[in-house]
Amino acid sequence: MRPQSSFFNTADLDAFDARTAALQDPRPHPTEPQLAQLGRALMGEVLDMLLGGALEDHAVTICETLIGGLHSGVQRLGRDADRERDKLAGLLRDFDGSEVADVDLQEAKARADALDVATAAMGFVRDAAAEAYSIATGEVWSPWRGSVHSGATAAQLDAQAAIRSIAQRRREGADPGDAVVAFRASPLSDAPEDAGRIFDALNWARDQHPGMSLALTGAKGGERLAKRWAQQKGVRLVLARPDFTRFGRAAPFRANDQLMALQPVCVLILPESLGVAASAGAPPFGPALNLAEQARRQGVRCIRITARPPAAA
Repeated sequence: MRPQSSFFNTADLDAFDARTAALQDPRPHPTEPQLAQLGRALMGEVLDMLLGGALEDHAVTICETLIGGLHSGVQRLGRDADRERDKLAGLLRDFDGSEVADVDLQEAKARADALDVATAAMGFVRDAAAEAYSIATGEVWSPWRGSVHSGATAAQLDAQAAIRSIAQRRREGADPGDAVVAFRASPLSDAPEDAGRIFDALNWARDQHPGMSLALTGAKGGERLAKRWAQQKGVRLVLARPDFTRFGRAAPFRANDQLMALQPVCVLILPESLGVAASAGAPPFGPALNLAEQARRQGVRCIRITARPPAAA
């Protein structure tokens, strides 16, 4: 039970427990580890039911729908918190010093703080479920719309929001920073040879630009490997998803326009798989070559990922 006094010592509490204690709600509140365990347990139950059964072929869709639902809950609670802060700003603006106004102000702040805590709590559940999903399947969940800001894994930003932030520098949460590295790869580039060289290239890019963000479209193959690298390294992701509904077959090339609008400091491409079986007879991936051409025209450094040179005899 939370203390009822107006002063309490939070020195020995972690950040989330300190926030829940500050609410002074007498009801118990789950801790961050408990919320993370809930997310892992939820995903574990779903995966136990799906994997090895008749629904296994649809496990990706089912699991990502569940995580997406948790993400929608985070967004909804966040919007509710924003509305409460708008009300709080209005009360502050019109504050007349009366006792009634003071009570209204305190209650509005308490509601906003409680919603912030609920948003963070739902985020812990979502992140843990996404991590469990990734460990079990090798897939990396990312939202189709909006951004994800997480302390546990790599933040994921919506490309359009990031582009607006570059122009306005007003929305810190969607700002990709000044060192964006753009990456495109063939959907066939998922061989072990591809993974090793992609990771080599990305590690080199992070050494050159320690605060880098990684911008890609999230396509299968090499880009999915790059997403996993970013998640493991805690590197911020900017996703420029192709809009096939709007642009049809031109969507992958329109996504390149978004990548270049992020003003990357470097472009990495892998237009064909480095694996012998995967690359046999397959033409280079056109959208990756197109991104390289756009980089050349704009004077942005572009590096084509190649096979590791053979060791000297």
